[in-house]
Amino acid sequence: MRTKQFKSESKKLMDMMINSIYTHKEIFLRELISNASDALDKLYFKSLTDNSVGISADEFVIRIELDKEARTLKVIDNGCGMTEEELDKNLGTIAKSGSFNFKNDNEKAENVDIIGQFGVGFYSAFMVSDEVTVESKAFGSDSAFCWKSKGADGYTIEPCDKDTVGTVVTLKIRESTDDENYDEFLDQYRISALVRKYSDYIRHPIKMQFTTKKPVEGKEGEFEDVTEDRTLNSMIPLWKKDKKDIKPEDYNSFYREKFYDFNDPIKVIHTKTEGQATFNALLFIPEKPPFDYYTKEFEKGLQLYSRGVLIMDKCADLLPDYFSFVKGIVDSEDLSLNISREVLQHDAQLKLIAKTVERKIKSELEKMLKNERETYEKFFNSFGVQLKFGAYDGYGANKENLKDLLLFVSSRENKFVSLKEYTERMPESQNAIYYACGETREKIDVLPQTETVKAKGYELLYLTDNVDEFALKMLGEYDGKKFINVCDNDFDLADEDEKKELKEQNESSKDMLTAMKDELKEKVNEVRFTGKLGSHPVCLTSEGGISLEMEKVLNSMPGAKENAVKATLVLEINGTHPVTERLKTLYKNDKDTFNKYTRLLYDEACLISGKGLDNALEHSNLVCELMTK
Repeated sequence: MRTKQFKSESKKLMDMMINSIYTHKEIFLRELISNASDALDKLYFKSLTDNSVGISADEFVIRIELDKEARTLKVIDNGCGMTEEELDKNLGTIAKSGSFNFKNDNEKAENVDIIGQFGVGFYSAFMVSDEVTVESKAFGSDSAFCWKSKGADGYTIEPCDKDTVGTVVTLKIRESTDDENYDEFLDQYRISALVRKYSDYIRHPIKMQFTTKKPVEGKEGEFEDVTEDRTLNSMIPLWKKDKKDIKPEDYNSFYREKFYDFNDPIKVIHTKTEGQATFNALLFIPEKPPFDYYTKEFEKGLQLYSRGVLIMDKCADLLPDYFSFVKGIVDSEDLSLNISREVLQHDAQLKLIAKTVERKIKSELEKMLKNERETYEKFFNSFGVQLKFGAYDGYGANKENLKDLLLFVSSRENKFVSLKEYTERMPESQNAIYYACGETREKIDVLPQTETVKAKGYELLYLTDNVDEFALKMLGEYDGKKFINVCDNDFDLADEDEKKELKEQNESSKDMLTAMKDELKEKVNEVRFTGKLGSHPVCLTSEGGISLEMEKVLNSMPGAKENAVKATLVLEINGTHPVTERLKTLYKNDKDTFNKYTRLLYDEACLISGKGLDNALEHSNLVCELMTK
């Protein structure tokens, strides 16, 4: 037996790696299985040109053995194995990768997926074990050797008895502590779950014996241990199969099982991209958002695989926020990983993949909108708010990318309409896109301005989501048509003669309107006559960038009380309504009652607009007083 020391730099690297590089101890199993898979691939590659290998492709296997009493976990493969020199070189020098050298030394191995690159994954075993033993017999060798180490102090290599080619890695699992549960790595169900999580698509079968208790036939209440061999991994990823060989129910079953959803996805996107960014992707658009989707706890991201091995469970960089509802998998052989294979290096390759994924999702949504309208509207009911947030977010950085995916309910048949559809069917006399905001369509319909728009034969967009007006304000216009809130001050459908007449009416009643403004004090910025109310007596409009609805939304946010936002309001009165003549008479003869009418009209305008009353009791008393006069 020869005892050797790790080089001093290797000791430092091992200590850093065990304590810093890997964030999850469970990752050790992925690394050992990946190394075993590499060994199988190397021997398989050799078998293509060497008949003496004597092992067919379907005989390559990885086995996991657990022994709770001895506290050991074994990963066994019948791959190429290692000689004494290779054990010393590959395991005695940290970051010496046999897989990396194999790829470099074998140009024809391009089509063989060798997972290991850095040679450090093996040492993750020391995160969960006190001692690691590696028994290996190389193909073509008559001798087997045993490498053993308890950590950074060093290792031994000596001959051992092993009849078959391959490698056995034995971990002596640590005792559990108050802070760490190491017993989980001796539990057959936990190990099975970790294999499915990280190594489900390793191309070779990963097998383990399961011991379960079954009733003894003919003996009620008695059970016996029954052992059976199970294959833990599915081996062939669904996304690498030919699409013509996959049935819709296969996609649906995969989605429900993989992403824990009771419903089938509303859309499946299965794509393979080659070129600058080469990868397979299997993406799903859910039918409904998860319960935490619109909360801070929700984490977006796609599962990221490299050659079938899970690298990240939720890679957020692969999805823009406005497509965060998409679930799925990306598998690439071209990723630049750090030495732990646990974190991506943020390079141009990842950005290329993300951009391609984004374009594909957008393209599929556009097709759905065009060819599967009912399905798209169902999708939009679930995730439309997220697309609107995307158009608004980042000062509208993505508004051009998203504007044609947005839908709004229209006054025409109360159905969804896209902005493109709205502008294409606008009358020639209409020069703007009109909208109104409110809690519901019914409340919007009772707005006085709504009646005016409909009377002109114009279509109105109902904005009932908090983000709606913010999104349209950010868009600014569509196809050269400005968005105009019918409750804004600049909404005006009057012709030139009507505008001239209205101007004269306001000038002739200037003193009275000023008196009304003074009575209402800071509540309004101006009081004036308008011709936009049809049969209604009064309304509130806003001027400037903040509308009444935006005021409500902004002031409902956490912390808004300290920095409350206030819309600049204008009280507008129908110059042709009987209430106008009553106001003029009271202004001349009864200033006190005139002031009460002014406050009452303002309160009525607040109620109609959905703003609510500042003082409901005062309003009630005022109504009762005027009713009894």
